[in-house]
Amino acid sequence: MRARRVMWWTGVGLMAGLPVPAMAQTAREAELEARLKLLEQAVQDLRAELRNRPPPAPTGPVAITQTAPGVTEPGTSTATPTVVARTGPPPAGRRSESSVGALAAAPTDGFRVGNTTVKIGGFVRLNVIGSRYNDGEVAVGGLGKEFFLPQQIPVGGGFSSQDLLFSARQTRLSVSTATPVNGIEAKTLIEFDFALATAPVGAQRATNPYVPTFRRGFIEYGGLLVGQEWSTFQNIGVLPETTDFVGPLDGTVFNRQALIRYSTPLSKQVTLQVALENPETQTALPTNPALVDTDDDNVPDVVARLNWKPGFGDFALAGIARQLRTETLGIGDTAFGWGLSGSGKVPLGKLSDLRFMVTYGDGIGRYLGLGYVPDAIYGGAVGNRLRTIGNFAAFAAVKLGWTPTIRSTFMGSYQDTRYPDGFVLTGLANAKAYSGAANLFWSPGKGFDIGVEYRHAIRELTSGDRGALDRIEFAFKYGF
Repeated sequence: MRARRVMWWTGVGLMAGLPVPAMAQTAREAELEARLKLLEQAVQDLRAELRNRPPPAPTGPVAITQTAPGVTEPGTSTATPTVVARTGPPPAGRRSESSVGALAAAPTDGFRVGNTTVKIGGFVRLNVIGSRYNDGEVAVGGLGKEFFLPQQIPVGGGFSSQDLLFSARQTRLSVSTATPVNGIEAKTLIEFDFALATAPVGAQRATNPYVPTFRRGFIEYGGLLVGQEWSTFQNIGVLPETTDFVGPLDGTVFNRQALIRYSTPLSKQVTLQVALENPETQTALPTNPALVDTDDDNVPDVVARLNWKPGFGDFALAGIARQLRTETLGIGDTAFGWGLSGSGKVPLGKLSDLRFMVTYGDGIGRYLGLGYVPDAIYGGAVGNRLRTIGNFAAFAAVKLGWTPTIRSTFMGSYQDTRYPDGFVLTGLANAKAYSGAANLFWSPGKGFDIGVEYRHAIRELTSGDRGALDRIEFAFKYGF
């Protein structure tokens, strides 16, 4: 009877929502725990299957940026990003693998147009030039007022003159590109300024307009360069810092022209360059020193140069061979021209260096000092018509760095000419030129240069007459 009462009260309790006995609750918990164990086992089996599964076939590299632990820039505490490779398709919502790779390889300067990197460079420059000539004056609009041009130093005027000029014509602009082609960068450059443009009459009265003049424009692919560039006979790496357009022009090889050049390394320190360059014979008559461009050439100038870069400096040895040619009324004449030029730059500590160039040859007048003398004398339609002129030119410059932002350069240059025997030559032809200069430059910030320079120069004619130039020049430049 008592057992029947217990069963009745238990049923009533379940129906009324009263607490169930402990036995029923324990059975339910055991069932839940068993199901949980089965789920955990399934997850472990899935992880093991993923670990043992072979990776999918790569669909091309996708460059992604990750942080390399423990790698920091000097002086910083943040991790340096590094580019690593990952295979497989790009994550959903991300750029395609080609665009991501392009972004990872984006240039640090310039900008990207397709797969071409474009850079714009140059500088804005103002020159303030005060000149004194002891024997005449430079013609109105003469380039000798704007930069050191020894052939325009007046001689025989019988009076002294002075002038002051403000000029921003040396301002320069260049555009360069680099495009990968078959694993090699194809490079181009176009550069121009306003320095050699002929000023229109009255330009300085109001607007000072100057037409841009083409300087350089070439394509470079591997070791091949085609276009207009500095002559292979010239080593521009040794030109000293100066407020002037060139500086020691009378003792310098200076030439830009169209050419085809190939460069190849012979060793880690030596590079060979060979080039075919635009020919142009420059002559003068025995009775008239005015230069004449004959434009009758039919064989290119051939130039070869060895560049040697040992640990103690940077040196170059260049040689040139030329056929000089002129033709009048169907009667032509030719002569052979040649030249050798050695140049170098030797560091003198961290902030200073020595630079030099020595050039000797026969019939290379147009390559020296912007044509201070002609290549040859043209004697007329009969007899020996074309005779070459011997040349010697040299300069040396010492740069002294006083502080990381202040430095000076001291330079001297010289050119001497040997005319052919037996040719009657007017006394107005150029015979020698020499000059010396010293400057002081200060760079107050990145890209800014402020300089002052003094120059004394002499021009000497075959008659023995001389003219002198004394010049002080200030230059303000910002490069970008």
